[in-house]
Amino acid sequence: MIDNTDPAHPQPVAFIKIPGNAEMAVRNNILYADNYVDLVALDISDPHHIKEKGRLKNIFPYILPPNDGKYCVDWQSIDQSKGVVIGWETKKVSQEINVQPGPWPIYWNYGLKMADEAAPAYLFNGGAGGVSTGIGGSMARYTIHDKWLYALSGNNLKIIKVDDPAAMNKENELWIRNGAETIFQHENHLFFGTTTGMLIYDLTDPLNPVYVSKFDHILSCDPVIVQGDYAFVTLHVANGCGANVNRLDVIDISDLTDPLLKCSYPFTNPHGLAIRDTLLFVCDGNYGLKVMDATDPLNMQITFTYPGIHAYDVIPLPSSLLMIGDDGLFQYRVKGPSQIELLSTIPVNGH
Repeated sequence: MIDNTDPAHPQPVAFIKIPGNAEMAVRNNILYADNYVDLVALDISDPHHIKEKGRLKNIFPYILPPNDGKYCVDWQSIDQSKGVVIGWETKKVSQEINVQPGPWPIYWNYGLKMADEAAPAYLFNGGAGGVSTGIGGSMARYTIHDKWLYALSGNNLKIIKVDDPAAMNKENELWIRNGAETIFQHENHLFFGTTTGMLIYDLTDPLNPVYVSKFDHILSCDPVIVQGDYAFVTLHVANGCGANVNRLDVIDISDLTDPLLKCSYPFTNPHGLAIRDTLLFVCDGNYGLKVMDATDPLNMQITFTYPGIHAYDVIPLPSSLLMIGDDGLFQYRVKGPSQIELLSTIPVNGH
């Protein structure tokens, strides 16, 4: 947790471990985070005294940690009443082998306190009155719209009512096609980045999003963001994502029922992206942060490159630009298309 009142001098406040956490979202000073198979709601209004306000149990699938293909696991032999498998322990054993093959022993480490541990993360201050939500990046798999949390879990979109954190409830669940990876909310629509394209859903009925259209591209990994009549999608090479393509696509969505590719820009390994006014920020993996003048989305030029860092995702704030990568959290002051000043760096310290 970081006090970012002065982006040039961010101050660490606290660190609280989130067992099994991968995603999070914030609404009115309540942080919602996955805690292995559970969703927890945490009151973060006082960063020194975080309190668990609610827990929705077994909302997410039981997933074993990676084992590099070393083990053949018999799922039925796992006693889930003991908790969640959080790691592997290798032991050498000996036993007599009968003519008829029998089961071989496998050992697990269980998270015995999984259901009792509080689980939080970063502080976002809620505004006075109305609903205040945190700002998600383009690689996010959670987003909040009014009183609904939309959480991607595999190809399933879980719709969870979160206006009362002590009484969270899954109200609906939709299957999202084509290997859904990211979710981006713009006005009254959800935009999904998938391995084969972009999907658009209408939120007129927030409990029952309705499929509107899709834009197909070659097999690749991609997030999506939207501003005005255009959606911006990066395609990059990654394990399991198919073709050797690294580029930025600009898609005309003035007619949401018929999205059209207007142009593409080559990149080296683009990941997350964000847009503020007429500036488009693209995280180009190990090739750094790149800034494009998006005054005319169909005729953009790279105006600034911040090399020598790994760039994964980026969020524009009113007074600064946040970027995360393997090397840590970076903050910039943006004065213009070619005027980017590094304000501060928060190293990744192995937590």
